[in-house]
Amino acid sequence: MTIEPVALTAALIRCPSVTPADGGAIPMLQKTLENSGFTCNRPDRSGILNLHARFGTSGPVFGFNGHTDVVPTGEGWSDDPFSATLRDGKIWGRGAADMKSGVAAFVAAATDFVDENKAFDGSIVLMITGDEEADATDGTVAILDWMREAGETVDACLVGEPTCPEKMGDMMKIGRRGSLTIYLTAEGVQGHSAYPHRAKNPLPPLLSLLNRLANWELDTGTDHFDPSTLAINTVDVGNPATNVIPERATATVNIRFNDTHSGAALIETIRGWMDETAKGTGVTLSMKTKISGESFITEPGPLSDAVAAAVEAETGVKPELSTTGGTSDARFMRAICPVVEFGLVGKTLHKVDEHVEVADIETLTRIYRRILESWFEQQKPA
Repeated sequence: MTIEPVALTAALIRCPSVTPADGGAIPMLQKTLENSGFTCNRPDRSGILNLHARFGTSGPVFGFNGHTDVVPTGEGWSDDPFSATLRDGKIWGRGAADMKSGVAAFVAAATDFVDENKAFDGSIVLMITGDEEADATDGTVAILDWMREAGETVDACLVGEPTCPEKMGDMMKIGRRGSLTIYLTAEGVQGHSAYPHRAKNPLPPLLSLLNRLANWELDTGTDHFDPSTLAINTVDVGNPATNVIPERATATVNIRFNDTHSGAALIETIRGWMDETAKGTGVTLSMKTKISGESFITEPGPLSDAVAAAVEAETGVKPELSTTGGTSDARFMRAICPVVEFGLVGKTLHKVDEHVEVADIETLTRIYRRILESWFEQQKPA
C-alpha cells in the first residue's frame, strides 16, 4: 500500500490535536498502518492516545518515534491553522513542522519499505504519542512501560523531530542537554517598612542566592556539548505596597546542563548553597525541583553513520552532529537503545503561520527509507 507523505501530513494537520486532545490523529494512523500489515497496540494512559505499531516478529528491530500533539495555535494566522493549506510550494498549519510531517514521512517510508521487502530479516516499530508538547508523562513513557511489560524492545531509534536550523540536511541530533527547574521559596515575617528590625525580609537572602547562581560558571563545555547554562526566569513577590515588607517571595531558575553534570548533583549543590545563605537570617529558604530529562549522548557510530549517509545522499549536505536545543522524547528512548534525531527545517515550529516545504517532506521520506535499507544491511551477519 503506497502512502503519499504530503497527503498524510495534510490529513494529520486537519486533526485539531492541541495537547491533550487527539483530534482523530492516532486512530487514523492506526487504521493506515493496520491496512499496511502492521500489528497495532494502543498503550493509552490518562486520556492520552498512544500507538505502538510493529511489522515483523524477529530482531533486529529499528524504531521510529514521534508525536501528533501540537501547541496552541495563537492568533494572527493567514489561514485556518488546521486547514493544511497548500500554497507557494509549502504546506501551512499547526504541526506542519513539529512534527506531523515527520510522522507522515516515517510512516510512508516504513510502509513502502515493508511493501517491497516483506521477507526482510528484522522488524520495524513505530512509536507515536499524543503527549510530547505537555508534561510528557503519559506518552512515550507510557509506550515504553507497555513495551517493557509486553517484552517488546527496539535496537535503535530515530526520532523525527525537526532538527535542521536553516536548510534541509544541515543538522542531526546525537544527544540533548538535561533540563532542571528549581522553584525557590523564601519565607520571612511581614512588617512595616519603617521598622525593618521588626520584620524578616525574605528578599535579601533570596536575591543573594540568585546572585550566586547567576554568576555560577557551571562548566566550559565538553567534546559534544556547549557550556551548560542557567537562567533566572522569574522573581515574584506580589507586594503592591511601598510601606510593607513582604512575608514571602519566590523565584524560578532553569538549568540546561551537559554531560558534566547530573540533575541530582546540581540539586545537591544548590541545596547546600541555599542552606548556607539562609543560615542566621531568620528567613526560611526552600526548594522544589523538576528534572525534565538528563543529559545524554549517542556516541557517533553505526546509527549516526547510517543517518548521515542517507541525508547526504539525498540532499548533498553533510549534517552537523549536534546536541543543541531543548528536550525531546529522545530522552526517554535513550534508556533502551541508541537514539538520534533527524527531521525537517524547524524555523517556524510553534510560530503563527507554521509551514514546511512540500519538497522537503518528500526528501525526508526518501531519507528515512534509505536509513532503513542501510541499517538493516548493517545488521546482516558478516
